[in-house]
Amino acid sequence: MKQFVKFTVAPLAALIFLAACGNNNPVTKEQDSTSQHETIATSPAIVQLKDDKLHAVYQHYVLLSAALVKGDVKAARLAGNAIETGASEITGGEAIGAGAAKITATADIATQRIAFSALSNDFISLAKKSGLSSGQLYVDFCPMAMNDKGAYWLSSDKAIQNPYFGDQMLTCGEVKETIQ
Repeated sequence: MKQFVKFTVAPLAALIFLAACGNNNPVTKEQDSTSQHETIATSPAIVQLKDDKLHAVYQHYVLLSAALVKGDVKAARLAGNAIETGASEITGGEAIGAGAAKITATADIATQRIAFSALSNDFISLAKKSGLSSGQLYVDFCPMAMNDKGAYWLSSDKAIQNPYFGDQMLTCGEVKETIQ
């Protein structure tokens, strides 16, 4: 039995160890430094609005937008509720609070998306007024939303994720403006 372990298990363990630890392409210090620098250079800056109270509400706006992209009525209602609560703390946040209340009050995704359009217009105005401490926001536009009247929304990513149509037309839209 000892010979079985000695000739079978030990070489197998050594092979696994070498395969797990082995790297046939050693990275030089210069290559490692370059790859780390490229990662840092391509990572987008985290968005931070100058108005802290507006920034706190923006975090829920992001959740609301994601919920509408997914067509998740319940998550949209939760985010709407948080926006409504936070909007009461923001100077000029009454319209955002009213839009969020409409989202919270309905279980219909189409009605939520209509209310999101008005809420987004108001939020975009406040975000422009506040400005950003870091990162950038994109003002996205879908020309087909609201019965081809079009609608705007904010995003921290250039890639379009359409909250007005979700899976039906996920990438419908374009970046119209950048807030920095």
